[in-house]
Amino acid sequence: MERNLKDVGGTPGGLGEFFLGLALAVAGGYFLTQQVSVSSNAWTIMGYNSFGLSLVPFLLGIVLLFANGKSIAGHVLLYLGLIIILAGILMNLRIYFQPTSLFNTLMMLALLAAGVGLIIKSLRPHMQSEPN
Repeated sequence: MERNLKDVGGTPGGLGEFFLGLALAVAGGYFLTQQVSVSSNAWTIMGYNSFGLSLVPFLLGIVLLFANGKSIAGHVLLYLGLIIILAGILMNLRIYFQPTSLFNTLMMLALLAAGVGLIIKSLRPHMQSEPN
C-alpha cells in the first residue's frame, strides 16, 4: 500500500483536520495561558530560607563527578539534587487565573477542546472516494 502525504498517523486522510485542530488547540492554549499569573514565595523550612540547603546534594554530585567521571554516587547525588531543586520550584509556585468574562473563558476552553478533538479525529481512518 502506498503512503500519501495526506495520511496522518499511519491512517488514510485527515491532514487538513490535523492542522486545523493543531491551530485551534494552539490558539486556545495561548489565550488560556495569557490569563494565568504565576508567582512564587520563599523556600522555607521551619521559618528559615532553605534554597541553599537544597543545592548541597547537587553541588556535592558535581564535585564527585569532576573527581571521577564514572562515580555512581556522583551521578546519584547530581540527579537527586536536580530533582530536589525542580520539586522545590514546582511546590513553591502560586498559580492564579486572572479575572475574565465567562464568554472569554468559554471561548478559550472551546478552542482548546475543539482543537484536541479535531486532532484525535484526524488520526482515525477516513473514507477514500474511489476514482471513476
